[in-house]
Amino acid sequence: MEKVILLADDDIDDTEMFCEALQDIDQSIKCYCSVNGNEMMEQLYSLERVPELIFLDLNMPLLSGLDCLRVLKEQQKYQQIPVIMISTSSHKNDMDAAAALGAICYFVKPNNFKDLKNILRSITANLDEKLKEVIINLHSGGSKHIFYLE
Repeated sequence: MEKVILLADDDIDDTEMFCEALQDIDQSIKCYCSVNGNEMMEQLYSLERVPELIFLDLNMPLLSGLDCLRVLKEQQKYQQIPVIMISTSSHKNDMDAAAALGAICYFVKPNNFKDLKNILRSITANLDEKLKEVIINLHSGGSKHIFYLE
């Protein structure tokens, strides 16, 4: 069965690398990409079914990742979708804000394609009740890219 993932990131290079990594990992993943939160919300509303996972870049024009997360968590239909915030920085204030709004994880973008693939492989192989456990294991296992948000 096809797995649906949404990605909102205004950095085109990061988006291309992300989507390429997902395709290398699992051909059944359909990744819908958008360049800002407004576009991502429009894609979400047009989908026939709720996605398994959403990745939101923290800093985007028009509707930031945090603002988009706030909108998602206010709508009952989308409250249960796991959301992973992505960013190039690991500022504690940003992580705290993401956690307060309901993100399950904070993902600092790796520069290395292999690292990105390994992390995405672990996450996308567990798009079920094991997702939280996998993120905790990545975080406690020393990954400098994954921060579990409690």
